[in-house]
Amino acid sequence: MAKTKQSALAVAREAKRRDAIEILRALGFTARQCNEVAGYTLLALLDLKPSQPWSEAAEPLRGITPIIDFVAEAYGVRYAPNTRETIRDEAVKYFVEAGMLIRNPDDPRRPTNSGKTVYQTEPNALELFRTFGALEWRGKLKSYLAARDRIRKELLRERKLTRIPVNLPSGGTVTISPGGQNPLIKTVVEEFCPCFVPGGTVVYIGDAENKFLHLDADYLQQLDVVIPAPAKMPDVVVHDTKRNWLLLIEAVTSTGPVDRKRRKELKDLFAGCKAGLVFVTAFSTRDVMRGFLTQISWETEVWVAEDPEHLIHFNGERFLGPYPDVMPKGD
Repeated sequence: MAKTKQSALAVAREAKRRDAIEILRALGFTARQCNEVAGYTLLALLDLKPSQPWSEAAEPLRGITPIIDFVAEAYGVRYAPNTRETIRDEAVKYFVEAGMLIRNPDDPRRPTNSGKTVYQTEPNALELFRTFGALEWRGKLKSYLAARDRIRKELLRERKLTRIPVNLPSGGTVTISPGGQNPLIKTVVEEFCPCFVPGGTVVYIGDAENKFLHLDADYLQQLDVVIPAPAKMPDVVVHDTKRNWLLLIEAVTSTGPVDRKRRKELKDLFAGCKAGLVFVTAFSTRDVMRGFLTQISWETEVWVAEDPEHLIHFNGERFLGPYPDVMPKGD
């Protein structure tokens, strides 16, 4: 009896896996996205167990780890934690690009690289999936495919509305994804740069969704800097053209100040640069800075957004001496 139940479960699991892959093929996904991993990912995102009909497909909010957990429990397939990137890059990423999934619908301003990132099936796609195996499937599929470009463009428009505009010193504007340290990055460009690098050129702005989206590679090449694709860039790179300094700025909200290790990494990454390197850590408040004081490297600068006209120099005796307001008065 137990063997019969196990056999029936195995048959149901295999049938659901085949169904999921058939759906992905019908939606026009390539062979790379029509494999076992993608099929189980789709089933997890629909909260659909082997014994459930497609009409009971649901729309839970699920992150990558909960997807792995669901597949293990419902389908007996256990993916190792190090397969998270495979699931994200070979399934979820393409589902989002196709407009089939919505990333962080509960909080559109959550950064893409957040550990709390979740995904949910887009309502039109969910309606389609619920008809699989029924008479109306073919008609619904045809209608969905005809409307998919419109759905995708609408989702893209909604995502663009949440992006943060950043006004460059040059007068131009770029947008970066919301959440994380990006609001602080905006403040660095719009307040730190005009104050301490007037007339400077913003060469790079980091973005969690596409780290090389705002990179002027040609400009850096003129400074004898070539950035390899895997490089861990600082959050902002600004060229002070008057003094020929290249400022490498890290915007810190929870991790990543310019400590000794990071300073060496940046020094090596920008080795051979024709401009002098200046290392800056930016914080939003003194309270945030306080938690990182023991980590900050000597020979670097610290800027705090709540006191935007001041810098803290971790530079030893170089800046030892009286400031103008306490200099002896002339006759």
